[in-house]
Amino acid sequence: MSAELPVQIENAVTSKRELALRAAETIRDGFSDYNRLFSEITQRAKRRFEERDWGAARQDAVDRIESYDLCVGRSTDAVSELLGKAALDHALWSQIRDFYAELIAPLIDQELNKTFFNTLSRRFFKTRGVDPAIEFVALDIEPTDRIAHPVARHAYAVSADLSQLFERVLQDFPFALAYQDIPRCADLIARALQDQLADWGEHPVHAVELMQTVFYRERRAYLVGRVFGEKRYGPCVIALVNGENGVRADAVITRREHIAILFGYTRSYFHADLPTVGDAVVFLRTLLPKKSIDEIYTVLGRAKQGKTERYRHFYRHLLGAPNEQFVHAEGEKGMVMLVFTLPSYPLVFKLIRDRFAFPKNVAREEVQAKYRLVFHHDRVGRLVDAQEFRFLRFRKAQFAPALLEELLDGCKESVYQEGEDLVVSHCYIERRLRPLNLYIKEVDAAMAIKAAVDYGQAIKDLARSNIFPGDLLLKNFGMSRTGRAIFYDYDELCLVTECRFRALPTARYDDEEMHHGAWYHVDDNDVFPEQFPRFLGLSEEQKQALLAEHGEIFDVRWWLEVQERLRSGGYADIPPYYNEVRLGQ
Repeated sequence: MSAELPVQIENAVTSKRELALRAAETIRDGFSDYNRLFSEITQRAKRRFEERDWGAARQDAVDRIESYDLCVGRSTDAVSELLGKAALDHALWSQIRDFYAELIAPLIDQELNKTFFNTLSRRFFKTRGVDPAIEFVALDIEPTDRIAHPVARHAYAVSADLSQLFERVLQDFPFALAYQDIPRCADLIARALQDQLADWGEHPVHAVELMQTVFYRERRAYLVGRVFGEKRYGPCVIALVNGENGVRADAVITRREHIAILFGYTRSYFHADLPTVGDAVVFLRTLLPKKSIDEIYTVLGRAKQGKTERYRHFYRHLLGAPNEQFVHAEGEKGMVMLVFTLPSYPLVFKLIRDRFAFPKNVAREEVQAKYRLVFHHDRVGRLVDAQEFRFLRFRKAQFAPALLEELLDGCKESVYQEGEDLVVSHCYIERRLRPLNLYIKEVDAAMAIKAAVDYGQAIKDLARSNIFPGDLLLKNFGMSRTGRAIFYDYDELCLVTECRFRALPTARYDDEEMHHGAWYHVDDNDVFPEQFPRFLGLSEEQKQALLAEHGEIFDVRWWLEVQERLRSGGYADIPPYYNEVRLGQ
């Protein structure tokens, strides 16, 4: 053997290691670029709030969502150019992953970096399921368990006057325009806090701590933190609004169930300029101990990390329940979507069917476009967040026979078999809600009436945010654990501004009146609000309660007025909290 050969081999090994390190650095820099862009967009939220530029704020929300795929695409191109023909070298990618792990080891947010890496590796190798040789996989621990770094916060000890404390609080969170009346705002906050925590004792508030980062969403800013009593603590969120006369406090929220709604999966994502995310997630979990970590990451705008944590947590659960089977989700069979669930886990999996039953006439691409619309839209607490997943791998044995048969027969564009596995190439995953048509039959009369009335409020909230559900049947709405009606069936959803709302024509003679079906011409985008009550399936008592509270939604004039406001640029302000926590002004 030539003496030069070992040297050549050594040089090749060194060259490969250098290439792997450079690729790891390129991916790290790609994530840094994404993080920088994410921050730049997020930082604009304060100015949007100060200037009351709500249209620009909505566009920022869309731009920030799209920034992830934009930066992944740039990094994919950079790595492809660097690696050349070695771009699909599996062993090389294993080295790249190891180097990458070393580069990000000191970071608090290394989980976000790992998810970015996984996204790239899956794009290169079109991975089905998981490839632990070239991906970061950790099913045994929570990603935030090792984070001991405290989130940056302001701490306030109560001396004598609680109102004076909140004057200091508001002064610590200044804006480019003045507060309307700091002493009055502080007094209202203090009194609300004392009233809400009256069961803590005569002097309930001993200390307050608030995150230094202000949270923005839609038309509000939030100071997020905790309040401490002598023996207990709880969440404390102060909502601020910017009115014509300046910034003022609008609400104080201390009940965990109300905080859960504020940070819920039916809301758009916050814009909060957090220097690091993991420590903020740890802090927020002290306020929301029952909320899953994936939903906290998601509501902070880290939707991709939210998907990673949802996958991680679900598969950990699945491994612990090897004999439990996926089954059809409860509720009426969908004509467009096939929906299944694991009974012990609060998620549903929604797949687009290959063929849609009559009278559905939408195409697969149209359904996907409607889900994208919801992902980018202000969800105002009435639309469930549907996360898109690709190439999930399951064991066929974990599917009930009837479900497996229907998947393989009716969802061939979304499902295929590989040996003993079933690969779901495309689906949407959502939180499981109790279908409203079942819920109102299971609860007592008072609860059913309350649900019917909130259903009407949900339609109003959606309409004012420019969403028309299309199909208003109760089966397309679900009830959350906080008792709110949520819309979750998007295949007929559209913008209110795209609809043509019409009054029912008056028959000219008896033959028209008695004609089976519509005797007048109806276009695809025609909507007749007067017809809504005929198909809801409510009892007479429930229908009358709905009409008494929200009867205008069955009047074409109300929809035309909403439509006109939307077309003139006006979007309704829909607070993400109940009136009971709002401050008297």
